[in-house]
Amino acid sequence: MPNEEKDLALVAQAVVPVTDDRYKSRSWQGIPGIECAGNGRLWATFYSGGDEEGPDNYVALVTSGDGGRTWTDIRYVVDPPGKVRAYDPCLWHDPSGRLWLFWAQSYGWYDGRCGVFAATCDNSGDEKAVWGEPRRIADGIMMNKPTVLASGEWLMPIAVWACQSSDLNYLPEERFSNVYRSIDQGVTFHKLGFADIPTRGFDEHMIVERGDGSLWMLVRTLYGIGQSESLDGGRTWTPGGPSALGGPDSRFFIRRLRSGSLLLVNHYESEKKRSHLTAMLSDDDGRSWIGNLLLDERNRVSYPDGVQAEDGRIYLIYDRERNNDKEILMAVFTEEDVRRGEIASDGAALRRIVNKA
Repeated sequence: MPNEEKDLALVAQAVVPVTDDRYKSRSWQGIPGIECAGNGRLWATFYSGGDEEGPDNYVALVTSGDGGRTWTDIRYVVDPPGKVRAYDPCLWHDPSGRLWLFWAQSYGWYDGRCGVFAATCDNSGDEKAVWGEPRRIADGIMMNKPTVLASGEWLMPIAVWACQSSDLNYLPEERFSNVYRSIDQGVTFHKLGFADIPTRGFDEHMIVERGDGSLWMLVRTLYGIGQSESLDGGRTWTPGGPSALGGPDSRFFIRRLRSGSLLLVNHYESEKKRSHLTAMLSDDDGRSWIGNLLLDERNRVSYPDGVQAEDGRIYLIYDRERNNDKEILMAVFTEEDVRRGEIASDGAALRRIVNKA
């Protein structure tokens, strides 16, 4: 396509409030993210628009002030004009408490370059959020939360897909599971390094800092989850290979909890189907896993994202039947629930509806 057409995707689109009913009817929706403000207010994001993933997509935001028991309908959107789509959103509170909304923009389904955009909000504890001016951070897509290292550096898992492009010779030096870094609390970002994991599809990678200071990257692959390791803060990465985590070709979620344990949510004992979404814990930096709390055994449950609130409660969001039941669902549980392998804590819940189109 002509570059001037593709370059329409470089224009940053604002996060705007919804003032009419144009987003009420939705043919499909999915790919969610979640965050929790210091006062307990929850924010969730997902994307929709058109009949499927494509040029009509927009990013949506909803919120809950009662611990996720009830949610607003769509309150804010990022909705580019024409054939530019907004998709694969990510919510994240930085160490100062500022809420970031990241999303990707592309001309058409995939223009070979895309771009990670971000806007921030300083009052995420309020129902009426005030979003700042959007900006473009990098080529690529970032749908999983950044990692803050013990040094205070931020690492961003950004990828330029090596598949589904009309021109695989476009940006060949960027078609990896890239790591961007900020050393000034998000004022600037620069590419630090990258990992190359064979048979990766859409990357969707996440980064964990281990107790010894090494970094562990997990990456979505055609066979499940691949891995790579960095011993120099993310500048260089070992050749990628399979992990022992299994699962289908789908997004997973991994995060360090306040206790120091790692939480992993993946499709347990399900190598091909997106079913049996299960939470697991590791007390030894991922060498072994315990718990196995089954969150949803049904088929077509996918794309988990989570956050641990200040009171220790874990909120885990995912989608189900994107084109049929069109549900965004949430599980609420504690670390102890995972260790027991069953829901036992006060206020815990499974399959709670966040949004149903």
